Amino acid sequence: MSANSQGIKPAAKAPDVPPSDGGRFAVPPWLRRAAGISELWTFVILVALVAFFTIAAPGKFFTQYDLTQIAVNAAIYLVLGVGMTFVIITAGIDLSIGSVLVLAAVAAGEYNIHHGGPASSWGTVAVCVVIALAVGAGWGALQGAVVATGKVPPLIVTLGGLGAALGIAELATGGQDPAGAAATHLQNSLGFGKLAGIPWMVILAAVVTALFGAVLGATRFGSHTLAIGSNPTAVRRAGIPVGRHLIMVYGLMGLLAGLGAVMWLASYGTTSIAGHSTDNLKVITAVVLGGTSLFGGRGSVLGTVIGVFIPAVLTTGLIVIGVQQYWQDVAVGVVLVAAVYIDQMRRKTRERA
Repeated sequence: MSANSQGIKPAAKAPDVPPSDGGRFAVPPWLRRAAGISELWTFVILVALVAFFTIAAPGKFFTQYDLTQIAVNAAIYLVLGVGMTFVIITAGIDLSIGSVLVLAAVAAGEYNIHHGGPASSWGTVAVCVVIALAVGAGWGALQGAVVATGKVPPLIVTLGGLGAALGIAELATGGQDPAGAAATHLQNSLGFGKLAGIPWMVILAAVVTALFGAVLGATRFGSHTLAIGSNPTAVRRAGIPVGRHLIMVYGLMGLLAGLGAVMWLASYGTTSIAGHSTDNLKVITAVVLGGTSLFGGRGSVLGTVIGVFIPAVLTTGLIVIGVQQYWQDVAVGVVLVAAVYIDQMRRKTRERA
């Protein structure tokens, strides 16, 4: 006999009650998602730095001149950072970028010196650009081949590449920056020229960033890069040629180091052989600050853009408030260690989840 026939009413359905949070404050889902966005927190840090230096040096920081200088100074490191983003996403590293930049600049500069010097033609400038890009891409691809086929850790390969590239550049120049390495045409256009008030250096960096941001986020090359960093074994089983892809990624890093060499020659007119020893520190700091994981499989070009401007703002701000130059490198080093620590905490949090 049914319950209804006995006049018993069915029990009312209990209302849906959200699971208990143990008395803790319930965090809205949108806030949890925002808290997990690395780019958001990096941007908050950037805004905090700008606010601090603006308050500490009123009228001296965050002026139009300062913003322009920060953007110009960050342009080369942004180009390098884009390449480093791809490398670190594959769980690799490239310590040689400063030396590769020097080697590419020396190769292009030597050609310019012997084909007109500062007064060289636009044709010579074009050849110099091709030389710098080819030297950088070739060196990067060579390092990638050693990593991919020799199974040598990227840290060791690129550390060796750092010394070898710098040594070749010093042998070619006797350890001295050659005079006449940059053409006047190159400096007056890319180095000092502007379009609608925006320096060409900044425009070029923005174009490179947008292009490879799209490559990472919307192409097969980008998805394979992320997949290799997440699980290279599974990628190999899926039939993706991991070794060839790594060669291409390191070749891309070298190509952008060559482009950085062109930008450096355009801005400063010299190869600055001794001036790039900390480029790798600055670029890796920026990339990790931007949320790219040193363990691979996660990262974005947008995060790198924000991360690049943190050391740039930090350096400029310290100069404005009168901090000694040597403390600037200390500050950047501390920021790098903090960024790696935060990255490890994020990784542990994801693993527990």
